[in-house]
Amino acid sequence: MSRAKSVVVVGGGVVGLSIAWYVRQRGHSVTVVDRGPADRANCSRINAGMIVPSHIVPLAAPGMIELGLRMLPNPESPFSIRPRPSPDLVRWGLLFMRNANTGHVERSAPLLRDLNLESRRCYEEFADRFGNTFDLVKKGLLMLFRSEQALREEARIAERARTLGIPADVLTAEATAKLDPAVRMDIVGSVHFPQDCHFSPQRFLERLTGELLGAGVTLHADTEVTGWRVEGGRVTAARTRTDDLPGDEFVLAGGAWSPETVRELGIRLPMQAGKGYSLTLDRPPQQPTICSILTEARVAITPMGSSLRVGGTMEITGNDLSVNERRVEGIRKSVPLYFPEFKADDLRSAPVRSGLRPCSPDGLPYVGRFARFENLSVATGHAMMGMSLGPITGKLIAELLSDETPSVRVEALSPDRFGGHRR
Repeated sequence: MSRAKSVVVVGGGVVGLSIAWYVRQRGHSVTVVDRGPADRANCSRINAGMIVPSHIVPLAAPGMIELGLRMLPNPESPFSIRPRPSPDLVRWGLLFMRNANTGHVERSAPLLRDLNLESRRCYEEFADRFGNTFDLVKKGLLMLFRSEQALREEARIAERARTLGIPADVLTAEATAKLDPAVRMDIVGSVHFPQDCHFSPQRFLERLTGELLGAGVTLHADTEVTGWRVEGGRVTAARTRTDDLPGDEFVLAGGAWSPETVRELGIRLPMQAGKGYSLTLDRPPQQPTICSILTEARVAITPMGSSLRVGGTMEITGNDLSVNERRVEGIRKSVPLYFPEFKADDLRSAPVRSGLRPCSPDGLPYVGRFARFENLSVATGHAMMGMSLGPITGKLIAELLSDETPSVRVEALSPDRFGGHRR
C-alpha cells in the first residue's frame, strides 16, 4: 500500500460514506464534508434500498428519448423535463442522444453487471460485519407488468442478462403469486431477478456513520465547499465558509451538486439532477416480502421491516427539491393498479420526500481522477443506482488512492470522457 494520506471527501451520501469507510480501512485519515445537516433526509436515505445486478441497461438506451417525449404531456407521468435557458442542459441532452444507442448498451452491460455484483458482495460483507442491522434481504426483485407487450420487452432483457450470467426467470401471474403470496397482484406476469436484494438505507447509513466516527473519521455536516486552493496541478485545500480543509487527496462525491462545486476549477462535468420522490407507509394494507418495480409506471416498491417504501419519477428540473404534487399523485394512483388491496388514499397520509439523483449523459457513473489535477478524484453520476453501487464505488476510489489494482476496470468511467476541461 502507498503511504498514509490525508483524504477529504466532499459529500456525505452513501457514496461519500462508502469512500470514507474503504479509505479509512487502508490506514488513511479521512474528513467527510457534507452540505446538509447530519439528520438530513438526503437522496441516499430516502432511497428504495435496492441492490440491482439486474440493471444492466444504462439510462441512455434506445427508445428512452421516444418514451420520454410520449410522457411529457402528462403532468402525472413518471418523467418530465423543465425547459429552461441552460447551456449545460442542452449539452447534456445532446450527449444523451449521442449515447442512447445499442452499441453503448452492449458495451455498458458487462460493466454494470460487474459493478453491481461486486457491490452486492460488499453489502454482504457489511451485513456480516454489522450483524445485518440494516435488514439485507436476498429474495430478488420482481419486475411487474400489466401489459403483455411490456412483459415481452423485459423478457428480451432477461435473456440478455442470462447470457451475462445474471439469473432471470419470466413468470406467469400465477407463478408470481406463489413467489410472494403475502400480497395480491393484478398483473399479466413478471420477471424475477433472484440475485437482486433490498435493505433499509436509513439503517445502513446510520450504522456506517457510527462505525466511521468510531474509526476516527471526521464528519463535518452543514458545511458546503465553496471553493478550492490550488498550487500548480494539485489541490491543496477545500474551502468552506469557515475554514480551509487541507489534504493530500480530494474526492468529489457531492451528487447532483458536484458540477457546480468544481466549476471554478475550469472543469465541466456534464450532469443533470433527476428528481425523485419517496413515500413510506408505516401500516400498508398488505406487505410484500420481495421488492418490485411497477414497470409501466416506473415506480419502485420496497418492504422495509413493517413499513413499505414507494418511490418514483424522474424530473429533470435542475437542483430543485420542491415537490410537484401532480407527479406525486401519479405515483399514488399507480400502486393500486398493480396491488388492488391498496387505495391511492392509503398513500396520501404518507410524508413525501424528494431527492436528486445525479445523472450523467451516458447513464454510467463518473469514477476516477480528473486529468487536470493529480490529486482530485470524483465519484458521482450514478443516477438510479447510487445506493446499489455506493460500496463498490467507495472501494474503487480507495484502491485508486492507495495505488492498488482496481476490483473492476474503470476506464469507461473516466470523468474526462466528455472532454470537460475549460482553459
